[in-house]
Amino acid sequence: MVKVIENNNIGTENEPGYGQLFAVLSRRRYWLLSVLAGVLSIATVVSLTAEPTYESTMQILIEANYKGRSDVQPSESEFADPNVEIDYATQINVMRSTLLIQRAVDLLRPEYPSITIKEVKRALLLAPVIEEESDAKYTKIVQADYVSNDPVKTQKVLETIYQVYQAYNREQQEQRLKKGLEFINEQIPGVRRQVEESESQLKDFRTNQNLIDPEQQAATINNSLNSVVQQRQALRAQFQDTEARYKVLQQQVGSNPQAALASSRLSQSPRYQTLLNELQKTDLLLAARRGTFTDADPGVQKLIELRQNQQSLLQSEQGRVVGADAAQLNAANTNFLSQGQRTGLDINLTGQLAEVQTLLSALQAQDVSLAKTEQNLRSQFDRFPALLAEYNRLIPLVLINREKLQQLLKAQQELSLEIARGGFEWQAIEKPSLGVQIGPNIRQNLLLGLVAGLMLGGVAAFLREVMDDAVHTSDDLEKQVSIPVLGITPELSQTKASEPIVSLPFGKPNILAPWTVQVSNWPPSWESLDLIYKNIQLLNTTESTLRSIMITSALAGEGKSTLALGLALSAARLHQRVLLIDADLRHPNLHQMLNLPNEQGLSTLLESDDTAPNHAGIQSSGAYIDILTAGPVPTDSASLLSSQRMRELMAKFEDTYDLILVDAPPVLGMVDAILAASFCSGVLLVSRMGKVTRTELTQATAMLSKLNTIGVVANHANGSTTYVSSTKDQGVVLQQSWQ
Repeated sequence: MVKVIENNNIGTENEPGYGQLFAVLSRRRYWLLSVLAGVLSIATVVSLTAEPTYESTMQILIEANYKGRSDVQPSESEFADPNVEIDYATQINVMRSTLLIQRAVDLLRPEYPSITIKEVKRALLLAPVIEEESDAKYTKIVQADYVSNDPVKTQKVLETIYQVYQAYNREQQEQRLKKGLEFINEQIPGVRRQVEESESQLKDFRTNQNLIDPEQQAATINNSLNSVVQQRQALRAQFQDTEARYKVLQQQVGSNPQAALASSRLSQSPRYQTLLNELQKTDLLLAARRGTFTDADPGVQKLIELRQNQQSLLQSEQGRVVGADAAQLNAANTNFLSQGQRTGLDINLTGQLAEVQTLLSALQAQDVSLAKTEQNLRSQFDRFPALLAEYNRLIPLVLINREKLQQLLKAQQELSLEIARGGFEWQAIEKPSLGVQIGPNIRQNLLLGLVAGLMLGGVAAFLREVMDDAVHTSDDLEKQVSIPVLGITPELSQTKASEPIVSLPFGKPNILAPWTVQVSNWPPSWESLDLIYKNIQLLNTTESTLRSIMITSALAGEGKSTLALGLALSAARLHQRVLLIDADLRHPNLHQMLNLPNEQGLSTLLESDDTAPNHAGIQSSGAYIDILTAGPVPTDSASLLSSQRMRELMAKFEDTYDLILVDAPPVLGMVDAILAASFCSGVLLVSRMGKVTRTELTQATAMLSKLNTIGVVANHANGSTTYVSSTKDQGVVLQQSWQ
């Protein structure tokens, strides 16, 4: 299995970015410069041959044609809202409308017969002026610019357009004011009827309900009701205190209030007290008589009769003094002796008890009266919510209708006054002047041409890049093939026969000593070739050793012969015996590069009938490199390269040398490279960046897919690191290495 070895010492771009962009522009610089030059030429010609253009400017102070005059306070009328802002887009569209432009054209046509609406619209530019302190707030000023080839025409067109705008503004204002006045006159009778109806409903409501202001009357009743409720609460508290006092006095007196009062009256009656004293005396006499005699005794009988008469008189006096309370008094106390016997303290308590009882009766009567008053007030208050709802519905209706009528009458007066004294005319803050030349601007046109040329040139360069199928960078090569990229070299191009790249110490007597190699005009760096050869050595394993490597390319002229010679020199510097074979029997090139004789070579060895291969045609340097040229061009090179003789020679060479490098012909177009590769341990493909296409590279790798293709070398890759040495220094290096 072949191990992929990357050349990490060479600065290539592994990721897309600005480097690839600049690389494409660099490769297609002639396309870019050609398009740029063409566009600049066109821009120059157009600028020099174009007619001069002139521009005149005018600024107009505009007002919305429905807002009225500026000296009228719009806030006084709902038909002139101060918050309404000018819709500049609509206003400018109206100003550019065909109707207004047609009026201007009609006025200009006597002086400019060929003028048209389309011409005026194309040359007229309208835009609102922005405040200097703000980038977004517009003023009420619109700037009009007109461009033409005649400076006088620009001024006259703007003056005529201004006249048309003034006339149109007056017409629109008058039309809108009249429509507004007509609308108001139509609305006033209906609003008057609404006012009369709402006032009539309010009058009927007050008459039927006997109310002037229900809200005030409801508040008065509510206050009275709250006062009655508070009085009842205070009365209940007083009643509870009085009732508690009554119970205490009743306990102290020991009887009910009526009996106590009657007893107090009897105690204060002298006659009753006299009779009571007589009765007490009779009781004493009777008790004393009974202590001696029985009840049958005449004396006892007489005393008993006397006592009965006295009791009868006492009861009569009691009835006279007490009156209706006598029965209650007798029911509470039947003992005549205890009745009317109260002291001054008892009489005082009895009086207090009577007073408290009277107070309780008065409090109860007052509470009953307040309860009736509260019930009456509540019944009156309960009817007010519905009355208030109806009242609150009628009052706003009356107020709204009155206000609406007032506004209509005021607006009617204002609009009538506006119509009488005329509308607000748009003012020309900056009047149009004679047109100033603005074009052609040669500098601006050239700058635009430069920008357009760069853009179009870039587009052309990238289109050419897209249409180009060639492989330009090592990254493209690595993406295109499945075999590893073993290295990147600078240009390894073919050279003419009269300009040899390397002179080895054999073939001619004027060459240096046998152990030296003189390098002249050697383009690639030693580091790139040494690195490629080192990567090839790393591919060697114990199972498979690369003793013979065929070097080929997809097309001719990709630098395969030069790379083969460079790899031979790199291997020789590492003390490897190397045999370099020119297997391109159709178009041999190695002997021309090295200035070697070609009378004998590979073709003569393959055509020889010797059973043992000889070394006729092998040029030996006496150092580490031997060269086997192609020899004379045979009639059938394919037959020779596929012969058994070729197999025997390769086997013999592998036993003799450490490394055999076979410079084979291109893969595409002939079979020689495939035949030669069948006798080699590995195949190395050389691809010249910018020459080989993706299609050709795909075909070449497909033809070599069944062979041991160890990798590919990117020749003449952009961005490869080169090490440039002088010819003298390179010769010294080789001399020191090969001695």
